[in-house]
Order: sequence, then structure tokens, then C-alpha cells
Amino acid sequence: MLDKNMEETVSEKSKIIAQDVRVLYSDKEALRNVNIRISEKMVTAFIGPSGCGKSTFLRCFNRMNDTISDCRVEGSIMFDDQDISQIDPVMLRAKVGMVFQKPNPFPKSIYDNVAYGPRIHGRARNKAELDEIVEKALRRGAIWDEVKDRLHTSGTGLSGGQQQRLCIARAIATEPEVLLMDEPCSALDPIATAQIEELISELRQNFSVIIVTHSMQQAARVSQKTAFFHLGNLVEFDDTSTIFTNPQDARTESYVTGRIG
Repeated sequence: MLDKNMEETVSEKSKIIAQDVRVLYSDKEALRNVNIRISEKMVTAFIGPSGCGKSTFLRCFNRMNDTISDCRVEGSIMFDDQDISQIDPVMLRAKVGMVFQKPNPFPKSIYDNVAYGPRIHGRARNKAELDEIVEKALRRGAIWDEVKDRLHTSGTGLSGGQQQRLCIARAIATEPEVLLMDEPCSALDPIATAQIEELISELRQNFSVIIVTHSMQQAARVSQKTAFFHLGNLVEFDDTSTIFTNPQDARTESYVTGRIG
């Protein structure tokens, strides 16, 4: 019997289904028995106090936790009805892209940053096709007009906000189906943050976006669904408007009203 967090409406197709997910670092439990459905082509926000497990859970979706030696993930995560533990991690990460908290462009040209993934995965048969992929990704990343005349200069020479949009372009160049964003605006100024938020709203037309954010205002602005985590538990998951205006759990209400956090 699925709980409320696992119910699926007719209008929402699930992209990722997590059941009884538990994460441990050595013997310390970071997440316990998380059940959630992530809907296709929606923005889902993970909110909660620092250290509550939201980034740990996000990293489960592309098996980034596999790279941590003392980390163990239990339970099941299905991506398009396939268990992600049975998918090669490199192939999974082409389908589930990730943007990190701090912009991290490669020390390469803007062009080579975006071309990196498509080259690895053999998405282009020739230079013309690669050029087209790079331009499309930079346009989707809302940075093409700013960099089109300097594609062969270093990506590290861009401003912080531009670097983050370049990293988003790099993540979507492999045509992923899901985009994970781990506090993508926390290192950015308000103007750059507004640009990224606008971009996130556009990206959901083509991708399922999951964003971890410490900003409740940001979650309210960009997401359609919100999950509230507290002390390693998924406390509540619902439409964003419901979470912020009519939460069912007292802990959620305390967090969104600023009494805990």
C-alpha cells in the first residue's frame, strides 16, 4: 500500500520513484525510509534545515553517493521503470545531469566545456553536428548571446552567474531527462539568482528538474512540488502551494513559518 507521498495522479507521469530509501555513512543513518515520486517535466524542490539529508537524497538519483567509500544506499530507486542500481553510472549520469552549488567549469574553453559530454557519449558524427549541439545547449542555458563571440576563451573567465549558466548548458548538452541542482544559486548575487530561476522555469518544458535549496522563497517561486526533510526524514511532500500555505505536519509549519531551521 503506497502512502500519500507515493500516490500518482492521472495527469502526472512519474519519472523517478524512490521506495524505502535509506542512506548510511558508516553506521550513521543520514536518511531513513524515504518514499517519493518525482513527476515528469515539473520542478520539485527539496527544502529543510542544513544537514537534514536533502543533498544526500539528491545524490542518490545519479549514484553520486557511490563515489563515497563509507556510504551505503538501501531501498530502490526506479528511473523510467528501471532500477538505477542496474544502470551503468556513466550512462545514468548522461540521463540524470547535475549542477552543483559552486559553479565548476572545466579549465577549458567555453566550447569544450559544453562539447565534453557529447564527445564522450558519441552524440556527434562530425564537427558541424557538435557545433549545433553546443549552440543549442548554450541557448537553452540562456547564455549563447553573451558568449557566442568568445567560444574559444576559457570558461573560468566568466562571471559567477555566467559560469553557473555555462555549467547548466554543459549538463543539458547530453540531452538528459532529469536535471539535479544542488543549491545552484547559493554562491550567486541576486541578479544572477533571478536569471537562474527564470532559466529553471524554462527548463521544465524539456526536463524534470529537482532542486535542493536553502531558500524557501526560491522553492515557492520555481517549484510545483516541494518535499520537506527534517533530521533524515521526509516529513511531507505535496504541491508547493499546499506546503507553504496549508501544511499537514506541525514540523513543516514550524519550518516554513521560521520557528525551526
